[in-house]
Amino acid sequence: MTDLPGIVITGASGRMGRMLIRAVTEAEAAGKARLAGALVRPGHAWVGRDVGEAMGGAPLGITVTDDPLEAFAKARAVIDFTTPEASLGFARLAAQARAVHVIGTTGFEKAQLAALEPCARHAVIVRAGNMGLGINLLTQMVRKAAEVLDIEWDIEVVEAHHNRKVDAPSGTALMLGQAAADGRGIDLDENTEAGRNGITGPRKPGAIGFSSIRGGDIVGEHDVIFATAGERVILRHVATDRMIFARGGVRAALWGIERKPGQYDMMDVLGL
Repeated sequence: MTDLPGIVITGASGRMGRMLIRAVTEAEAAGKARLAGALVRPGHAWVGRDVGEAMGGAPLGITVTDDPLEAFAKARAVIDFTTPEASLGFARLAAQARAVHVIGTTGFEKAQLAALEPCARHAVIVRAGNMGLGINLLTQMVRKAAEVLDIEWDIEVVEAHHNRKVDAPSGTALMLGQAAADGRGIDLDENTEAGRNGITGPRKPGAIGFSSIRGGDIVGEHDVIFATAGERVILRHVATDRMIFARGGVRAALWGIERKPGQYDMMDVLGL
């Protein structure tokens, strides 16, 4: 099975890292890919242990490491759901290794996104706010709806996630907002309304509003509301299992292996 493309998982001990490892082992059973490495932060208790045993299961034959250079050298692809700062470092190393870098990390600042561009000159980067098929189909629907419905229709993006999520609005909400802005032919940054509180005055015509809910173990819920006098159109996606994101990440990694260096997203992967 060593001829299968090897995939390294960063943040292996985290909730998404564990699910990504499960998704890669599923792909290995299907003869599509193999787990080539499991990476954690320096000094983590898992370092030196078999990743399967560290996860509480059977051995997988992969020793957990905190050395990304060592891990990436053995890989055709890296799947990374960590933090913006960590992902930037991984992007540079993946570019050196000419490995596909799938980034599911959210919360990037503009300057951080710009820092990914040099890396994409040497390797494939697939970055998306959400790796799921359904949400990417919804994104296309939002873009079309915004194109058809004029400025008399207010647009609001409402998202809900678990109480441990650290960024808001979610990367998926921003992806949906960007789709709405693209459909309208406007700049999202110049037309965003978020975090309303107190006496805000009337809603700015043409604005795209964002609201964030945090609670419990909500996996991910996103509503895009188009509202005008007398009617509303609500487009909705509900995720109930994080494995949809993990499997999407594996799909993106395998797709990227056959592509030329550059930046791509899940729309490219799914052919939407």
